[in-house]
Amino acid sequence: MNRIEIQQYRANNDFKISETKTYEDFGKSEKILKKELSVIRRELGEFQDTIYAHGKYSILVCLQGMDTAGKDSLIREIFKDFNVSGVEVHSFKVPTELELSHNYLWRHYLVLPAKGKFGVFNRTHYENVLVTRVHPEYILNEHIPGIHTVEDIDQKFWDKRFEQINDFERHLAENGTLIFKFFLNLSKEEQRQRLLRRLAIKEKHWKFSPGDLKERKLWQTYQNCYEEAISKTTNNHAPWFVVPADNKKATRIIIASILLQSLKKYKDIKEPMLSDKILANLGTYEEQLQREK
Repeated sequence: MNRIEIQQYRANNDFKISETKTYEDFGKSEKILKKELSVIRRELGEFQDTIYAHGKYSILVCLQGMDTAGKDSLIREIFKDFNVSGVEVHSFKVPTELELSHNYLWRHYLVLPAKGKFGVFNRTHYENVLVTRVHPEYILNEHIPGIHTVEDIDQKFWDKRFEQINDFERHLAENGTLIFKFFLNLSKEEQRQRLLRRLAIKEKHWKFSPGDLKERKLWQTYQNCYEEAISKTTNNHAPWFVVPADNKKATRIIIASILLQSLKKYKDIKEPMLSDKILANLGTYEEQLQREK
């Protein structure tokens, strides 16, 4: 497969969802796309070993998208060739009572990846400027000083949150975390088809919730919130990539390629060298082991 041009998916501060596409297939069949993904993810999995041995960077992969955008299956397919001890996946759902007793970023700090490891956030700290923005009444559960009613939650409140999130990510980046944020750009029609499949296939029934239909009615509100959140928080140390999500196999190739190409640019990521003392005595160590026969 030809090299993915990363820049075409990278969002800038003038990002407009209406100007981005939701479908891609690179003019290839699903069978070929599946085969090409296996090659890319194998190389990514091998490079993970080097990142782990190097032990100076953590990798944070953030996935956001509307319901049915394919986040779960994407994680399964992209990280299939990883050493399981080198990647941790966390899905952030409705905050618990304990989580609400802390600031909204607290639960995300707790599960950040260690150096040498990959962390995947399936839904992320951006839920705090997406779901809560569409449903501002949820903010009242956070018991924030000065916020007593929904009317107290104005544009200045959200601008402050964007600033706090930027500061959070800058702090991580300055301390060795490489951040990749992906918005899975799904069309409303494709979501409708995927919801219908969940209703039609018995094995997929468990994935369906009537709440999905209620949120679907707020589609454009969510799109507006995504557009503002992405445009105000994409930057060099924590870029947003907007990836067409109507074709899952192409989506996986794009994201895996962006990760691999971006990580390969860090030329300092190498397996550590043995000390001169150990290198000078390799023959001695080998002799010791040979004598054990």
